[in-house]
Amino acid sequence: MSVELILIVLSALVIFSYLFDLIAKQFKIPSVILLLLSGIGLRYLAGWLEIPIPNFEPILPLVGTIGLILIVLEGALELKLEQEKATIIKSSLGSAFFILILTSTGLALFYHYWTGADFKTSFLNAVPLGVISSSIAIPSAATLPVARKDFIVYESSMSDIFGIILFNFLLANETIGVNSFLRLGWQTILILLISVAFCLMLLYLLKRITHHLKFFLIIAVLILVYAIGKHYHLPTLVIVLAFGLFLNNLHWIRFAWFKAVFKYDNFYKDFNQLNQLSGESAFTVRTFFFLIFGFTLDVSSLFNLSVLTNGGIIVTIIYVVRIVYQKFFVPQAGVAEYFLSPRGLISILLFFSIPESQKLPAIENSLLFFVILATSLIMTFGLVSVRKEQNSQPVNTPQSDVS
Repeated sequence: MSVELILIVLSALVIFSYLFDLIAKQFKIPSVILLLLSGIGLRYLAGWLEIPIPNFEPILPLVGTIGLILIVLEGALELKLEQEKATIIKSSLGSAFFILILTSTGLALFYHYWTGADFKTSFLNAVPLGVISSSIAIPSAATLPVARKDFIVYESSMSDIFGIILFNFLLANETIGVNSFLRLGWQTILILLISVAFCLMLLYLLKRITHHLKFFLIIAVLILVYAIGKHYHLPTLVIVLAFGLFLNNLHWIRFAWFKAVFKYDNFYKDFNQLNQLSGESAFTVRTFFFLIFGFTLDVSSLFNLSVLTNGGIIVTIIYVVRIVYQKFFVPQAGVAEYFLSPRGLISILLFFSIPESQKLPAIENSLLFFVILATSLIMTFGLVSVRKEQNSQPVNTPQSDVS
């Protein structure tokens, strides 16, 4: 394949992804569905044109990890910690943690019954589908009222982080006991201390670097720190989230010494540029990730009765847990919160990170794709319902941010 043809294809894919994003915002259809279907279509097109099909599966974790970092950074850079949002923050954190634990437990019990595997192995394989995908949830929540959008951004971002912590915890401990939780405790304290130091260091770098090309350097440092921490099974995604929140909430820090050392005249200009760069980079990486994932799928396996049956049970567990929990513990939740629980990038990343020795053969790529597709379609139904609900309200009637 010639260089010119490759450039034409790559450029066309980004342009189509942009159009998909416009369509998604207009019709409340998750752009991820259109990207996955495009990837599947490209695979069939390549087969029809008799173009050799390369194996893209090995690069999925790399592209996905970069996408995850950028998406969490983008979401954090848009979140303001304000006193009136305290209730939303608390309820979203509780929702992220308890729904992850309850969903993973329910799926683990199903896997244990279905495959006969021991409960710990079943639980490890259940975690990837217990995590809400911020890569899909955050862009999809963009058109919701502010408070509802903030709830989804906090919940999905923290679900990613809690999911990674839980997954690494299970991987690092063959047997789980008191020492396991003590080790998790000091690792959490360590990562919080590192987050504080790292945020201050990066802010100082932003102030001191006068070169006009400094924002990719900041993102490269974030990726470097994430990769080093991941190697040692530390939840370094917390640092990415903390850095975004830190930059967008500097107004809370009123110490004179802090302003003298770290604040500078062009800070908000630099902040806006970093925010724009992270958003556009996340959009591009997310585009290629879901296109590649769609390209690697064998669609015929979706029509397997076992995939349809077991996938249906998994999706049912996901939504029963979510709706019941939010009915009782998040009284302000509405249709959007009930159904905006997609699986996606983080699920794929964790799924491919399971060691072969602990992977359940019954949980295959086609089952993962079925759950991602089904949860995205259900989310679409929720978003369309919210739009109808908003359109049916009188124009002059003030709307509550959270229903």
